[in-house]
Amino acid sequence: MTFEPPPSDDGRTMTERMLAGDWYVADDPAIVEAQRRAAALVSAYNGPEALDGTRRRELLVELLGSVGEDTEIRPPLHVDYGSQLHVGARSFVNFGLIALDVVDIVIGDDVQIGPNVQLLTPVHPLEAGPRRDKWEAARPITIGDNVWLGGGVIVCPGVTIGADTVVGAGSVVTKDLPAGVLALGNPARVLRELDRS
Repeated sequence: MTFEPPPSDDGRTMTERMLAGDWYVADDPAIVEAQRRAAALVSAYNGPEALDGTRRRELLVELLGSVGEDTEIRPPLHVDYGSQLHVGARSFVNFGLIALDVVDIVIGDDVQIGPNVQLLTPVHPLEAGPRRDKWEAARPITIGDNVWLGGGVIVCPGVTIGADTVVGAGSVVTKDLPAGVLALGNPARVLRELDRS
């Protein structure tokens, strides 16, 4: 993504720029406060307090933008904000999910996510100067219903994965994947179509 300096008369806060997916610098007090809130909730969720299933669910509902019924997310969980992470119903997330939810990450219903999966929305300038000046942006991630992400999968910014698709363990998804396929590798490539009945 090529860096283009934002107009000086933009009028938006860095938080507003961040949530819109535009270039921003994470120095806005509201951004810092949102990160602190998430860190406190994540610490509780990943700690002994969450051994009680009812308390774990309460923390998850407070942390995430939305979470469907009968969804389980095993700790440890790591997020930037939590509020931009949305998980549908009946989904299962194994240990060690990293969801850098600078902008929306939407996970559908009946999704299975293996251990140590990374969902990464942030992008940084390729140009050295803006990167040194701490500019960044983000692109949303969408994971369709009934997707299975194997252990260690990395999903890059701006990717959409279609419903019923399976991504093999250790794959790096750099581009959109259609519905109902098996994809493997780095970068992930479609190997074949899958039976969707």
